[in-house]
Amino acid sequence: MTITVSALSLSDRGQWEKLYRGYADFYQMPMEQQTLDQVWQWIFDSQNRFFALMAKDEHGDGIGLMHYREMPSPLRGAAVGFLDDLYVDPACRGEGVVDQLFECLKEEAQSNNWPFVRWITAENNYRGRAAYDRLSDKTQWLTYQMNAN
Repeated sequence: MTITVSALSLSDRGQWEKLYRGYADFYQMPMEQQTLDQVWQWIFDSQNRFFALMAKDEHGDGIGLMHYREMPSPLRGAAVGFLDDLYVDPACRGEGVVDQLFECLKEEAQSNNWPFVRWITAENNYRGRAAYDRLSDKTQWLTYQMNAN
């Protein structure tokens, strides 16, 4: 399989929506059109420092996506990268899509002078975690969430 990875373009909306809905389904999160519209707006608003990559096969079909952003690291006094979302079409897993997406993300981090990119994942995301263990270092940090409702 020939895989290309590039920044999302406005013409990718339909393919991006299909992949992002698959991602939401994986995490059993409802996906409303309003949410899709908001995330799409963030991607193309240069003030947000929120970005998206899409992997495509040799036919130009979207087979993977990655959302990431810049965030401040107060202890470093510098910006770092944060990977929010990563999804690969189940039919294309094991074909090197994740490797290509991460290689492009690493290049983006270098061009933005981010010393690292950090992310979280679900404890039971075993297949994803196997890839992360191969491509990155596990940190000592645990994630907590305080609900504001």
